[in-house]
Amino acid sequence: MSKVYIMLFLYIVLVNIVAFILFGVDKFKAKKGKWRIPENTLLAFAIAGGGIGSYCGMKLWHHKTLHKKFVWGIPLILILQIVIVFLIFSKV
Repeated sequence: MSKVYIMLFLYIVLVNIVAFILFGVDKFKAKKGKWRIPENTLLAFAIAGGGIGSYCGMKLWHHKTLHKKFVWGIPLILILQIVIVFLIFSKV
């Protein structure tokens, strides 16, 4: 496997870990009534490749589950990312 694919894989892993953690931190801050992570930041990490981490963070911490743009947007982003990854790796 080429270095490009290894770097892409590492990027995807890292951005998903960060997205997952951000959802947990935001839930914690919401419970404590503290400054929150902006919704656009959470969505940006999902779009930037963190669809799996965002989805898992939503489900594990039951966070943003009443916001339609997250309930519909995060799964849609995740599906699109899975299709893109499949298309990229099917050409290898």
